[in-house]
Amino acid sequence: MQTRKATGPIPESKVASEQPASQATKPSAKAASKGVLRVIKKYPNRRLYDTDTSTYITLTEVKQLVMDSQQFVVRDAKTNEDLTRAILLQIILEEEAGGAPMFTEPVLSNIIRFYGHAMQSFMGSYLEKNVQSFTDVQAKLTEQSKGVSPEMWSQFMNMQSPMLQGMMGNYAEQSKSVLTQMQEQMQKQTEQMLGAFGLKR
Repeated sequence: MQTRKATGPIPESKVASEQPASQATKPSAKAASKGVLRVIKKYPNRRLYDTDTSTYITLTEVKQLVMDSQQFVVRDAKTNEDLTRAILLQIILEEEAGGAPMFTEPVLSNIIRFYGHAMQSFMGSYLEKNVQSFTDVQAKLTEQSKGVSPEMWSQFMNMQSPMLQGMMGNYAEQSKSVLTQMQEQMQKQTEQMLGAFGLKR
């Protein structure tokens, strides 16, 4: 009768290679029950290792985690630096280059011009709040459309397209008005401050 030799811990890479690909974006029951933040390690060879499923995953699978609203953080395997924003930006870059971009060249140019500008922090907050508001509306529409087939939903959205465009146009005008009022207020405050120091513009 032969006896098996004792072996050490299975290397991380071997564990990953033996795991089914379908498990890559499925959180373990342990993590789900404890609400533990999912940690993904990024190695120097640019590979992403999901510590929750013990598998190497692709950028596409990280995107699926985002689509599934799963909370995660990407950290450098050596320095433990938080790389989550860099990975999310990489996903956006690939999506924008994929043939169906969301941002036009003028929009991207305007965003770039805000870097280093006095209103950079305000612009970031403004965009975040507006995107969140749009996301909330989308979530409500999705909830209301449960039970409706994709074909019927597509037809409905096509019928509502002119109305939605009108709503977005009105919203844009309201936002523009608010920004104009804020700009005028800031200009008045600046003039008052300069006047207090005996300076004029």
